[in-house]
Amino acid sequence: MKLKNLKTKTLGKNCIHLEQIDSTQSEIWRMIQNNSENGSLVMADIQTQGKGTHGRTWYTDEKNNIAFSFFLKLNCDISKLDGLTKQIACIIQDILKLQYGIDVSIKEPNDIVVHGKKIGGILTETKIMQGKVQYLVIGIGINTSKTNFQDDIKNIATSIKKEFDIDVNVEDFITEFCNRFEVEILKRTDRVNFEKNS
Repeated sequence: MKLKNLKTKTLGKNCIHLEQIDSTQSEIWRMIQNNSENGSLVMADIQTQGKGTHGRTWYTDEKNNIAFSFFLKLNCDISKLDGLTKQIACIIQDILKLQYGIDVSIKEPNDIVVHGKKIGGILTETKIMQGKVQYLVIGIGINTSKTNFQDDIKNIATSIKKEFDIDVNVEDFITEFCNRFEVEILKRTDRVNFEKNS
């Protein structure tokens, strides 16, 4: 599929929308092994084995929630990515505020929180070769419309729909995220190498 209003040179140009997948993060790693196009992004309606941090499960069992992962081929020192997860959280925070008037908090390093409950998370992974980050893989999940919560998370998780009764356009959100994130990653890495790998 093609994301409307995408302004990036690389990120999200190859965008795949799946109705169901085990995990968008796992699919991205498979795509890397198959030499897929740099900047490829996978979004899914349902994840059967969604990945959270520390091996936890991220539940995406209802449609119209944000669940996507992407990769960028880089060639940079790991130090260039210091604080990147926090920066991603700030981008998410800004988009929700500007587009929907929603105030969310960041619980470092990777949680998005509303009224003391988690609505989103960020999973950042890398592949390092010869001391350089070769691949950056990022997964983002946000409970935009989720209404039913499993017993193990029902007291600590919520959704934008549940808290604010606001509908978030998933594709518009992902497009805006890509536009902003590519600018951020270009600031941190070697622009020549980044564009050469596109």
